[in-house]
Amino acid sequence: MSRTRLAIIYYSTYGTNHQMAETAAEAAREAGADVRLRKVRETAPKEVVEAQEAWTAHAKSTEDIPESTPDDLEWADAYLFSTPTRYGGAASQMRAFIDTLGPLWMKGGLADKVVSAMTSASNPHGGQETTLLTMNITFMHWGGILVPPGYTDSAISEAGGNPYGVSVTATGEALEEEAKEAIRHQVRRMIRVSDRLKAGRTPQSRGADERAMSRRERTGAKEESTG
Repeated sequence: MSRTRLAIIYYSTYGTNHQMAETAAEAAREAGADVRLRKVRETAPKEVVEAQEAWTAHAKSTEDIPESTPDDLEWADAYLFSTPTRYGGAASQMRAFIDTLGPLWMKGGLADKVVSAMTSASNPHGGQETTLLTMNITFMHWGGILVPPGYTDSAISEAGGNPYGVSVTATGEALEEEAKEAIRHQVRRMIRVSDRLKAGRTPQSRGADERAMSRRERTGAKEESTG
């Protein structure tokens, strides 16, 4: 059986979600997955970024990380998203990337794949749970297979107890070991579930998937207007 292909898609302003994504990537590789670590494109005006030293420094330090494209999600068997919380939801940079995925979604290319999310905020009650819940709603529209960490390991409770996905309070410092261990558990759980799904897919089920995708391409998926 081929290894699970995991796309880790993140946005980070000052470095917290970058650390979270790197921790997840390391754990995923150790668990045997093929990993693509990708950052989403910065959409804030250049003058806004350059007005903040920490923002500029982080952007410079991660220049070598490729930017995410829809092709990364088409390639993957599973996705892990990591985004800062902004006003109780995902950062606009992450939403802007998600808004590019319409054509892939229309042909069913986001469906039937394991997906999970992580987040951070500057304080414990800054909307971390609502960010993860609204990300999950997006994944439901895709037909994704949600694999949150739940309370399936003591590491989750030790890191703050968020069953929807790992969330941390951003301090500008290195991640605490408890948070790292919770991230490792979340990504390992994703890979286990994805591996089982891949192992259970017979030639017959793959044929059914291909026929369903062909029908979607012929008729076009329909969803509420986005204006």
